Order: sequence, then C-alpha cells, then structure tokens
Amino acid sequence: MKLFKKLKSRKGQSLAEFAVTTAMMATLATTAAPKFSGVGEGAKEKKTYSSIDKIIKSANNFYNEKVTTEGRGRFPGQLKYDSAVPDGGGYNDQALCLTSLDLFETYESSEASKWASIFGTQNDAAQTPSGSSVNTSEDPDSDGSFTETVGAEEFLNEFGGNAIKSPFQDGHYIYTVIAGGGAGQSSYSPVLFVADLESPKNFNKKLQP
Repeated sequence: MKLFKKLKSRKGQSLAEFAVTTAMMATLATTAAPKFSGVGEGAKEKKTYSSIDKIIKSANNFYNEKVTTEGRGRFPGQLKYDSAVPDGGGYNDQALCLTSLDLFETYESSEASKWASIFGTQNDAAQTPSGSSVNTSEDPDSDGSFTETVGAEEFLNEFGGNAIKSPFQDGHYIYTVIAGGGAGQSSYSPVLFVADLESPKNFNKKLQP
C-alpha cells in the first residue's frame, strides 16, 4: 500500500502544462526569428559600406596618382578628366544622378545601364546577377594584358587583381562618373558615385576630389 501511494503521489508534467509550454516556445521562436534576421541584414549593410569605402579610397588614390603622372586627375575608366563613365552614357550632372538614384532600388532597374561594373560584369569572383542591365563598356577586354582607361581593369589593378564580392545575393559593385570640365583656374574635377547593385538607392557614396 505504501509503495502504491508513493507511485500515485509522484508529480509530473500534465498534458495541459506541456501544451502551454509548447505554445510559449512557438511564440518565442516566431518573435525572435525576425530579430535574428535583422541582425544578419544589418551585418551585410555594414560590410557593403565597408567595401564601398575601400573602393572610394582606391579611386581617390588613383586620382591623385594621375594628377602626378598625367598632369590632371581622372578616375578609372575615364579617357580624361572631362569624360563620363560609362563611355557614351552616364549622367550630365550630379542633380540628375541623385534624382535617378532615388528610382534605382533593385538590380533589375533600367538605371543600371548608366552605371559600369567596378570589377567587370563577368568576373568569376563577383558576377552581376542575371537580369541586370549594367553597362559593359568598361568590362575587361580579355586580351591577356593590362589596358589603361578600361575601368574594370584599372580597378582590378588597384586591388591586385582581386574583386570584392557584395554580401548580398543580388549585389554587385558599380560606379558612374560625371565628367569634369573647364580649363586652368576655372577647371572642376569629375565626380564619382559608387553603389551596391542590391539597392543603389540605399547603398551609395560619392567622391569629388
């Protein structure tokens, strides 16, 4: 009888308690998932801005070096300081570029045709996403040697041949250059915009020496 009473008095988790615990765990899982996802996206944003900063710094160094060797600065892909990138495309002024950036939210936007690839659209290490219309005028000419004024080749040369890949699935680093102009004391420098094709509207920076 004593043994029977002991067995009968043992406490365990009832079916109702189990159901409540399960429901609480499910609620916690659904509320925590978006937060963890947000942390992941936030890390990608920081990484892409860090990469854009590296590209901007490289372009600035390139520009300053050309001031010394060519007498006037230019950015990768420019024939001279007063030419635009992409060649035969791009934007006439900063205001137009900034207005267009507000519409450039995804890699599928037609605005991509006014931008060139930093490292080449077909680079094995960082290709453009399928369906993008990024301008290919500055892509490497695949002749096996370095060619001056070919944008992607000049950028790759600055990075030791190593392309930077965007952390985003639909990302890719692109740029456009608004031509400089004038002469002598009245000259003005070109303007470089660098962006991530994932969302150029949200991930972009400008450099004007």
